[in-house]
Amino acid sequence: MSAFGPNIIEIDDLEAPELDVYARLTERQLYDHHRPGEGLFIAESPKVIERALDAGYIPVSFLLERKHINGEAKGILSRCAGIPVYTAAFDVLTRLTGFSLTRGALCAMRRRPLPTVEEVCAGARRIAVLEDVVNPTNVGAIFRSAAALGMDGVLLTPACSNPLYRRSVRVSMGTVFQIPWTFFDRGSAGKPWQGIGSLKKLGFTTVAMALRADPIRIDHPTLAAEKRLAIVLGAEGDGLSPATIADCDHTVCIPMAHGVDSLNVAAASAVAFWALKI
Repeated sequence: MSAFGPNIIEIDDLEAPELDVYARLTERQLYDHHRPGEGLFIAESPKVIERALDAGYIPVSFLLERKHINGEAKGILSRCAGIPVYTAAFDVLTRLTGFSLTRGALCAMRRRPLPTVEEVCAGARRIAVLEDVVNPTNVGAIFRSAAALGMDGVLLTPACSNPLYRRSVRVSMGTVFQIPWTFFDRGSAGKPWQGIGSLKKLGFTTVAMALRADPIRIDHPTLAAEKRLAIVLGAEGDGLSPATIADCDHTVCIPMAHGVDSLNVAAASAVAFWALKI
């Protein structure tokens, strides 16, 4: 069937336990699966898988549409000798996973221990901070903009959607593997996260993207001149918490027209990153 040897496994039983990671485990179960505290994630499409491999992530298995074994995935498989490759026709894979595979390729990969906030910020001049952004599509889109528009890292509050959820990884086009990121520690029970203070101690000027009276325009020259800037973006709908806005050095707005009051957080992030990059 293929030049890649006996690790190519034709799927003949959709209930095989080896396929659970692709068909029956939730994102949270993947996070806890196999290695407590590390777990697995799913990378989707040859380009995204390749970027994960380039970043040093370790593959566990592949799920491929049959035609890609000697096609789009050939170069990837040549880098992963001995890794199990489960394969079938496209319609079988769709029945198995419950969705149409992007470019016919999935890869289960091991998570890695996350860096500390201090490690992400070391040497950074522009940092994106996400507060309680729970939509994985928005998280993925923000990462793509952050990587493309000059952010040096991304920090997330504990309530944010995990950047290694399958949809976030796919929407980001694998940029979650190219830009440093981590989560802030959880605050004490009943208290909000305390990340703004820690960023100030690390030398960052903090700007809250929020709708408030008398904000600074995003194109204000003093902002672009800051040596170290943390751009803080809030949750879909509610935006940043009042406590976070109060803690930040500046409140910043994007000028709007036609009576529009705000942008989706992913769109707002792209504008902010472009306007405030070095």
